[in-house]
Amino acid sequence: MHEYIFILPILLFLLLGVMSPGPSFILVAQTAMSKPRSEAIAVSVGMGVGATIFAVIASVGLFVLIETVPWVYIALKVIGGSYLCYLAFKMWGRSNEPLETTITSHKTNNGILKMFFIGLFTQLSNPKTAIVFGSVFATFLPENLPEYSYFIITASTFIIDTLWYVLVATLLSTSKAQKAYAKFKKYICRLAGGFMGVLGVKLISSQQLP
Repeated sequence: MHEYIFILPILLFLLLGVMSPGPSFILVAQTAMSKPRSEAIAVSVGMGVGATIFAVIASVGLFVLIETVPWVYIALKVIGGSYLCYLAFKMWGRSNEPLETTITSHKTNNGILKMFFIGLFTQLSNPKTAIVFGSVFATFLPENLPEYSYFIITASTFIIDTLWYVLVATLLSTSKAQKAYAKFKKYICRLAGGFMGVLGVKLISSQQLP
């Protein structure tokens, strides 16, 4: 098993990355406080799948494509930033809507599926993540990879991202957190929406290429 030791720094880097605040964390946190726990977990799984997709496409050469054809990166940034701005608009718009008197554990397949895709698209909205994965792979992957290396890395990526966001969703879906959300809903929605909008605009306007 010593031939797989190179995976450890990759996993550590990915863990530190997923724990850093960003649009994904904002979405999971707000969903956990305002919706049933099942929907917050669905968002978390969507985040994990999105991170796994980035790991896969980075391993098959998207990083090289972006370096070679810069307009692809610019297009991805505009699309991703626009989606974050859309989410910001929705969050801000909901700030004045009355909150349901109770947040129940009732769930529907449509609601869970919808939240899964929202989590997935939010995770995929930042093409810089592909750059991060590509850079990590280029730095830590040995020239001769042991068998199943990419499978282990992508599976670990899914586990790390999903478990982290499920943990966040579980902690923030407590009755205490939901009561606090109900009390400060207007300000939380506007703060989350404003921060999400800033990230979206920053992503679109950034001219820095990989």
